[in-house]
Amino acid sequence: MEVKKIGLACDHAGFPLKKFILGYLEEKGYPVQDFGTYSDESVDYPDFAHPLAEAIESGEVYPGIAVCGSGEGMAITLNKHQGVRAGLAWNKDIAQLIRQHNDANVLVLPGRFIDNKTAGIILDEFFKATFEGGRHERRVNKISCK
Repeated sequence: MEVKKIGLACDHAGFPLKKFILGYLEEKGYPVQDFGTYSDESVDYPDFAHPLAEAIESGEVYPGIAVCGSGEGMAITLNKHQGVRAGLAWNKDIAQLIRQHNDANVLVLPGRFIDNKTAGIILDEFFKATFEGGRHERRVNKISCK
């Protein structure tokens, strides 16, 4: 996957895992734009998901990574944006498939349900996988409502 600048967003429940992810990305040499949150103080995940989604749509960042407690709130919010294909992954196989079959441009992680080691494995697989195109491209092209 060609990386431009990785967009990163989380809510309070995802903040501990986001701290790990920041270190992981820095160690790999990936540039990052952090959309927050910056502590474990209670916040509303849409306040961070929407700016990440807008940056994905504008081409300012690619890909994105989002974390909340279950991952579902971030995924639902991100996928309201026409240019976003956010996929929730909790293991390496799902991370691979959301890239290969769905051309996911945002990886969403469930911060309360995976540990740092698992997150690192998922991130490695997401960055390694590429979109297969073919029959999957036809399907991806049917996702947008516009």
